Amino acid sequence: MFERRKARPPQKRIDSLIGAGTVVQGNVMFAGGLRIDGAVDGKVATADNAPGTLVISEHARVDGEVKVSHVVINGAVSGPVTATDYLELQAKARVNGDVVYRTLEMHVGAIVQGKLMHAEPEKTASIVELKRAGGE
Repeated sequence: MFERRKARPPQKRIDSLIGAGTVVQGNVMFAGGLRIDGAVDGKVATADNAPGTLVISEHARVDGEVKVSHVVINGAVSGPVTATDYLELQAKARVNGDVVYRTLEMHVGAIVQGKLMHAEPEKTASIVELKRAGGE
């Protein structure tokens, strides 16, 4: 009756890479896994809010909103971060913006300049049809 929904395990495979020295100006929509070693000036999200994994490496920088189900940050993010399932802030993570997460792992040394907000799992309402006694 009262079951907790377990978080989906993060995807282990990285399908795409934005390499060191590369600067992307504009929004980045991806499917599967994305690793950023360079810089992105724009929003980073999965296509159609599908599950995905984003890794922002130590020397990477994102200036814009991040909205992905599983996020691992070890670089710099200037903008709001929403991790609908899991967020890991590694030791060199620098986030300047509000952070919304369901599960959080924060290493010693990570810095967040903004609010940390826990997102409750979406609740599905059960519809129960009541019948009157007497067949009315």
